[in-house]
Amino acid sequence: MKQKGFTILEFLISMFIGFLILGGVIATYVSMKATTRDTMAIGELQETGRLTLSILRRDIEQIGFWGTFYEAEFSIDNTVSESNPDPDCFGGLNNGSFPDTTPTNFRPVFAEVSDGNEMLGCIDDSKEDTNVIQLKFLEGRQMTPETITNTNRYYFIAEQEKAQFITGDAAKNPLPTVNATLWPYSHHVYYINEQTLKINNRDIVVPVLMRKRLTENGGLVTEPIMEGIEDMRMVFGIDSDSDNKVDTYRSTQDMTSELWENTNGILTVQVFLLVRSLEADADIELKSQTYTLGLDDDKRVHTFTDKYRRTIFTTTIRLNNVGSTAWRM
Repeated sequence: MKQKGFTILEFLISMFIGFLILGGVIATYVSMKATTRDTMAIGELQETGRLTLSILRRDIEQIGFWGTFYEAEFSIDNTVSESNPDPDCFGGLNNGSFPDTTPTNFRPVFAEVSDGNEMLGCIDDSKEDTNVIQLKFLEGRQMTPETITNTNRYYFIAEQEKAQFITGDAAKNPLPTVNATLWPYSHHVYYINEQTLKINNRDIVVPVLMRKRLTENGGLVTEPIMEGIEDMRMVFGIDSDSDNKVDTYRSTQDMTSELWENTNGILTVQVFLLVRSLEADADIELKSQTYTLGLDDDKRVHTFTDKYRRTIFTTTIRLNNVGSTAWRM
């Protein structure tokens, strides 16, 4: 019985068609893989920036909130304070963790531009030409002595005409009056440094947003907050004529002692973040990339030619509580 099969020409044509289909499948797979990688990298940058702004906003918005203490200022007559820890983060007069007897206002917010050396007397590893910002506030959740679970921190007892900073153990005692309220007290300092991390079995230098956090037993402890924050810059909105409206914007280096101590005058903080991917992308084709933090005369401009993805995040935060309480002798 005579049987028929493929001729050589038919076989070659079939192979050619098969290779075309296989090539298309491979090209589609490679394209989808690259698109997925790009999407994941962009999503990671977006999530890093959003989370960091959320953390900073949560703290900055509460600056100047002192519960039910309604006096116009802290003073040695109406305030009982704790001793500042040693070492403390301290920038300028009366700018430690707690008010002291220095005859000038207690600063709830203060910032500097790092020169790469020791900053605020407590930071020796900040990245040069990035901002360091110091924040002091009550967390916006009233407590009772019975609900105190963390005694390794400080608290604040607020009465209409009396304020008291106390330890965690003392916060578990009954409140002095029925009108007194109890609040967690925080002193945070944010800054950027660079750390060597092992990623995919390779040592990579990564910029990290760090925080100093006040505790009772350990003083100001240091903790990483977010990897990939390459630069942080602040611009402050100033009310110079007491009409509760921003009249001028000042970069951190243009702020003076008088402006820091006039807690009525700082109404907004504009935050700029430069966020960077943790790893370089060898397949990305980027030419010289320029990123500008701010539009003022002191704007910070970065130009890169490496393979890292970057993006800028910015937001303006209003200090609704600043101005209600200062510190005077």
